[in-house]
Amino acid sequence: MYEISVRKTFSAAHRLKDIGGKCEELHGHNFFVEVALQGNNLNKEGLLLDFRILKEWVETALEELDHKFLNELPYFRELNPSAENIAHFLYERVSDRVKEKEGLKVAYVSVWEGEGASATYRS
Repeated sequence: MYEISVRKTFSAAHRLKDIGGKCEELHGHNFFVEVALQGNNLNKEGLLLDFRILKEWVETALEELDHKFLNELPYFRELNPSAENIAHFLYERVSDRVKEKEGLKVAYVSVWEGEGASATYRS
């Protein structure tokens, strides 16, 4: 099994509801994201997928989040915009694109709110 990943960043604000503490107040992060794909076979060029393509897919998904107040986005109106739920959101968005490539799947998406705290979603 082969696996490739890319890392990207985005900035956004959010409020976490019903958890208590300061995070219920409006605040922002410079989020770090890692998206990994996996598959059993390489293409004729010897690649699982060109990194440029994966970067484009991730950047397209991040455009929906970057410099936004996450709580106001339709996806998060009824869902807490936690790192866990952001990871799931990005997993869904990139998975929609991965379906175009036979034999590939999203292995995981990790989201860091800062240097020491991350959440990962994998199916």
